Amino acid sequence: MRALFCGLVAAVALLVAGCASKAVPPIEGVVWQIDNEHTEPRGDWERLGVRRLLVQWTVVDNLAFVPGTELPAGRSMPDWSRIAGQPWAHEVILGLAGRFDERNARASLEELAQLSARIAKSPPPVNVAGWYFPVEIDPTWMEAFRLKALLAQLPRPLWISVYDSANVGPEELAQSLVEWLPPDVGVFFQDGVGVHAREAYVARHYANVLVRRLGRERVRLIAEAFRPNPGGGFRPATLDELRPQLATYEGFPIYLFEGPRYVGTSLVQGLAAGQQPR
Repeated sequence: MRALFCGLVAAVALLVAGCASKAVPPIEGVVWQIDNEHTEPRGDWERLGVRRLLVQWTVVDNLAFVPGTELPAGRSMPDWSRIAGQPWAHEVILGLAGRFDERNARASLEELAQLSARIAKSPPPVNVAGWYFPVEIDPTWMEAFRLKALLAQLPRPLWISVYDSANVGPEELAQSLVEWLPPDVGVFFQDGVGVHAREAYVARHYANVLVRRLGRERVRLIAEAFRPNPGGGFRPATLDELRPQLATYEGFPIYLFEGPRYVGTSLVQGLAAGQQPR
């Protein structure tokens, strides 16, 4: 019975997606994942409506990309003043302390939370509109509830991100968050389209359920703007791949992952041509 119900939901979602406008909706934000090779984000994402930058983290594996932490600095420090002046970074959701390896991050929760609290006291010179704790949550992580007390140590507005690697379904995912996530913490849902975990219409169904269970103001949608390379790694999504993906998310606050690596000028130009005049 449950399988039949899920199939009906997916069919309805597919019908809705097929009837939806194919225009590219306004894009609220882009994500920037700092590492030693990517410290100077550049782009023209404001042409898509972007005014918010989500920084994945400012300290990763005890390597600092912001001053004042007493940790070893990255190979080069981002020019935060330049970034603050970009139209696509009018507001910044600032990522705190994380790890490249997810398993290591989950094993270091207390350390990362304490370091994050220190980072938040001396942010770089940008317009901080919120904070992001970069330890990602999925249903296979049975100890995610441990985050509840640690998130209380961090400033607000505060965001975390979630994904569904096990495909347990949106209702189960939302219920697990309702049970422990503080009601003043928001969620970025990773759509899984870039890794071929699901189709965009299914990701929209997840987002709809999260909005129903958590509230509209607590849910943002991360659209994966990449696709697997046949030989390994990832490549930017093509315009034909990304445009219908974004059109399916009409009405949701959309963030592109990852802007500097995957959403270049030619792709922005193609997407902007497919937007309705604002």
